[in-house]
Amino acid sequence: MYSILKKEITSYLSSLVAYVTIGVFLIVLGLFLWVFPDSSILDYGYAGLDSLFSTAPYLFMFLVPAITMRSLAEERREGTFELLLTRPLTDWQIVIGKYLASLILILFALVPTLVYYYSVYSLGNPVGNIDTGAVIGSYIGLFLLGASFAAIGLFASSISKNQIIAFTIAVFLCFFFYSGFDSLSQILSLQNLTLENFGITEHYQSVSRGVLDTRDLVYFIVLAGIFLWLTLFVLLRQRQKTVFNQFTFGWIGVLVVLAIISTLTFTRFDFTKEKRYTISPISREIMGGLSQPIKVTVYLKGDNFPSWAKRLQHSTRDMLSDLQAYTHGNLTYDIVDPIADIKNLPDTAQKAVYDSLEAKGIVGQGYSVKNDNGISQLLLFPEALVQYQGKQIVVNLMQSRIGLSDDEVVNNSIQNLEYAFSSAIKKVTSGGKPEIGFTEGHNELSDLQIEDAMKSLSDGFDVGRVDLKTIPFAGLTGIKLLVIPKPDKPFTEQEKYKLDQYIMRGGKVLWTIDQINAELDSMKGHGGEEMAFPKQLNLDDQLFTYGVRINYDLIADIDCAQIPVSTGSVGGQAQIQMVPWLFYPVFIPQSKNPIVKNLDGIRGEFVSTIDTLAVKGVKETVLLTSSPYNKKLSTPKLLSLQALEQEPDPKEFQSTPKTVGVLLEGVFPSDFLNRPVPDGIGEPIPQLPVSRATKMIVISDGDVFKNQVSTDGSPYPLGYDHYSQQTFGNKNLLLNIADYMTDDSGLIALRTKEIQIRLLDRARVRAEKLKWQLINTILPLCLVLIFAIFQHYIRKRKYAH
Repeated sequence: MYSILKKEITSYLSSLVAYVTIGVFLIVLGLFLWVFPDSSILDYGYAGLDSLFSTAPYLFMFLVPAITMRSLAEERREGTFELLLTRPLTDWQIVIGKYLASLILILFALVPTLVYYYSVYSLGNPVGNIDTGAVIGSYIGLFLLGASFAAIGLFASSISKNQIIAFTIAVFLCFFFYSGFDSLSQILSLQNLTLENFGITEHYQSVSRGVLDTRDLVYFIVLAGIFLWLTLFVLLRQRQKTVFNQFTFGWIGVLVVLAIISTLTFTRFDFTKEKRYTISPISREIMGGLSQPIKVTVYLKGDNFPSWAKRLQHSTRDMLSDLQAYTHGNLTYDIVDPIADIKNLPDTAQKAVYDSLEAKGIVGQGYSVKNDNGISQLLLFPEALVQYQGKQIVVNLMQSRIGLSDDEVVNNSIQNLEYAFSSAIKKVTSGGKPEIGFTEGHNELSDLQIEDAMKSLSDGFDVGRVDLKTIPFAGLTGIKLLVIPKPDKPFTEQEKYKLDQYIMRGGKVLWTIDQINAELDSMKGHGGEEMAFPKQLNLDDQLFTYGVRINYDLIADIDCAQIPVSTGSVGGQAQIQMVPWLFYPVFIPQSKNPIVKNLDGIRGEFVSTIDTLAVKGVKETVLLTSSPYNKKLSTPKLLSLQALEQEPDPKEFQSTPKTVGVLLEGVFPSDFLNRPVPDGIGEPIPQLPVSRATKMIVISDGDVFKNQVSTDGSPYPLGYDHYSQQTFGNKNLLLNIADYMTDDSGLIALRTKEIQIRLLDRARVRAEKLKWQLINTILPLCLVLIFAIFQHYIRKRKYAH
């Protein structure tokens, strides 16, 4: 077999055809990766070789058949195949020897592409900012693809004496196995047969990311093994020899056993540096527990996508593919363009399509995209719809954040994908929804003011109002999370006792408390002035016992939202100007806690400071703080809109950030420890002195989860400021809090997952673009030419002697 291997390599590298074939392959590949803008690594902007591994398969469909077409066809045409049979070689040794030679030649063609790796390595920001492990894993995938194509090409070479016919058949078979099954699976009558699993694309795309799944490895081994056996079958039939012998059955048996084992068990090797494709045990458990089919439709597809949108689209597909691996075939997904067919429709028909999407919760977002003609507007739908047994839930793929670039926003979004899909799938498939109750009876926020908060939570929770005076204690303990939304009247001792014993039994509470009575609407209705004074809620002692104190003060922060102010009238029309209002601070989360990680700014209204107190057994985590440019104002305090006319001096506002949101976790002491049970409880509630392990969140802003209301009485989305038309992160904060407080599996911890953003040095790319294009299109070709000259010289010298 070694003699066959050596002969094949020597023969091939001694012919001009070999170098022409490999040279054309490298030139075309270089043009696609470095010159053509649609697939250019330089235009893509990320320090990776994704374009190489997505483009190379289509060139391999021609390169590999060109390498293999002469392997057996030429031997049979020239009559040298019979000479091989006179040697002490078996048919299998001949086939395997020629196959291994083809693999070595494929590796020879790939070696010059390492120049691409060096180029990306050098252009990274900083230098070397490339995931080498992922590149190695992707090269493994490309080699496995080449190995499959080589087996197909060898089979094609065995059925014809004509090299051109062998080449044509091999190209067709390679294309069919790479893309044909995907096309067949799109036929309506065949969609349920999962034919795409028989095609190469499904498995190659998985491996080419840098993840080697043993099922994909077995697929390539089995595919190559089948075509090698078919090659042997053809050779034996041509010579009228016995085909089904002991060795043949053994070979088929090994392939069948490998295929069976791969369906029963598998493991994955993630070569990426951050293990970005390694699914957490929590997500695996959720996916493995799926007993019925679940469908995910991703709407992020379209033409002329910017590079960051393409990256998010590819990462979403990869994440769903990874999750699918653990669902035993119960998860299917599709990536569609929701507006692909409406461009030529009349306006009314287009509006109907948009309305149908919006009814599902799929809302398009406009983005400004730079191109050669300037800036154009692009409508994207960065959302996915998870459907299960008639129920559905929308997954927002884009985690926007004020002040971040598109690349940083997309990186944060990619980090959040596993949590977003796992959480949505768990919610839509869970038998019963956890209950969340918003308290009432103390002039809390009205149903209209928290309508969007309750509506947003209703996808995954049963949400309603709770009156602590009337609800039976047994009903209260069945609530997973109790939200206290901006009370304005004091709590009675009986209500406090109920609340305390609810916490002692493991209940979770979200306190959103305004300690100061101040409202912007009241100021506008009282000549632009209002006295801000402390409220009397009768909660200070209880919160103090649990380890927190909300102070009777106000925070004025330079990092704040804007409010509309009338600046006069022109022609009878009021002139409205947006101006910063220091008492509406915007909190940019700095904590790495999964509740607030990567959230957009949180808009507040008349917020107080919080002090945390050391309580044994209670862990305190600061979630939200003011900016470093803030001022604490004691109350009572006269607030006036005339302050808007004065430009704040940043020097007067330099201060340490003030805590406004805190998470408390652990075992809490009872506020009624060593105190009698209040009279008038109405039902026996056994007193527990210490709580079970539980958690609570305290935010010193009662309006943080209040939605604005339009003039016609309809609510705006939570976090949306209809005056500035800006969306803040308040809704996502509420959803994260609900998940964190009600889910004991630790699923939300996935939000701490971090993936390093890897960008090219764009300044160098602009300045040196032509240089790197020349290097990567010419240098690989020069390496092949140098080897050809050197090999020719060695061969000439050898035979000259």
